[in-house]
Amino acid sequence: MVVCGARAAPPAHSLGRAPVVRSAGAAVPAGAGPSLADRPVAHRHRRGAGLTTGDLLLSVVVPAYNEATTIEAALRQLEGVPLRLEVIAVDDASTDGTGAILDGLAGTGLVHQVLHHPTNRGKGAALKTGIAAATGSVIVAQDADLEYDPADLPRLLAPIKEGRADAVYGSRFQGGPHRVLFFWHAVGNNLLTLVSNMFTNLNLTDMETCYKLVRADLLKRLPLTSERFGIEVELTARLAQAGARVWELPISYSGRTYAEGKKITWRDGFAAFFHILRYNLFPPRGKWRER
Repeated sequence: MVVCGARAAPPAHSLGRAPVVRSAGAAVPAGAGPSLADRPVAHRHRRGAGLTTGDLLLSVVVPAYNEATTIEAALRQLEGVPLRLEVIAVDDASTDGTGAILDGLAGTGLVHQVLHHPTNRGKGAALKTGIAAATGSVIVAQDADLEYDPADLPRLLAPIKEGRADAVYGSRFQGGPHRVLFFWHAVGNNLLTLVSNMFTNLNLTDMETCYKLVRADLLKRLPLTSERFGIEVELTARLAQAGARVWELPISYSGRTYAEGKKITWRDGFAAFFHILRYNLFPPRGKWRER
C-alpha cells in the first residue's frame, strides 16, 4: 500500500529505519483467485514476468494507532483471505492498549511480525517501517479500522500476478458497494485525485485509497519521505515518476464516522494539496527511477 524473485533491501535514503520492538508469529498458507474486472490507469508498453501463485507471498502492512477496539477483528478478516500472506502490524505508540493486544496475538497465526514505534510518528512512518520489514513479492497496506474488506485482495492482486501491472489501486468510486457517509469528503477526495492526475498523467478515480498493491522490488526502492497521511500522495507521485504500470479496480468500502474513530480531517485535505505540488514538482534525484 509491488518483481518476483530475489528482493533487495531498501536503500538507506529510501524508507528509513525507525527504532522498533519486534514480536514474531507463524506462517499462514493459502491460494489465489482469478481476476474479474480491471482496467489500466496508465498505458505502458513494458510487460513484466507474471508471478505464480505458488511463489507469491503478499505482505500486508497494518499500521495501527489507538485501534484497540478493531485491531483483532481486522486481523481475523485477513485470516480468511485465500492468499499466502505475511501480516506485519506496526503499532505507532498507541495509548489505548493496541500494542499489548498485538503482542498477545503474536504467535497465533493472525500476525507474523509486530513492530512498535516508541513515539507516535504517523501513518507514513508506520508504513515505511512495515515495508522495510516485508519479505513478500507484493506489498499492500491494510488499515486496522475495518473500512476496507480484505476479500477484495485476491482480485486486486491478479493483474500483478499475471504480469500486467506493477501497482494496482482499489477504487472506492468505481461502483463497488459502499457505506454512504460524507458528501464533502467525496468531493474533496475527487478534487485531490483530479489535481494529482494532472501532475502524474494518470487517470485514477481514487488516489487516496488505502489499497495500493505494489511489487516489492519497486516499492522498496522508491524514496518515500512522508511521515503522515501525505504518504498516499507521495507514493502515487513516485510510482508515476518511476514509469510504473498502474491499474485500478473497484472495491467495497465501509467508512467510519468521527464518532466511530475516523482520524482524517479537513486539515489533512488541505495538506494533501500542498503535498501534491511538493512531491510532483520536486522529485528527488538518484537512480531510483531506473528499471
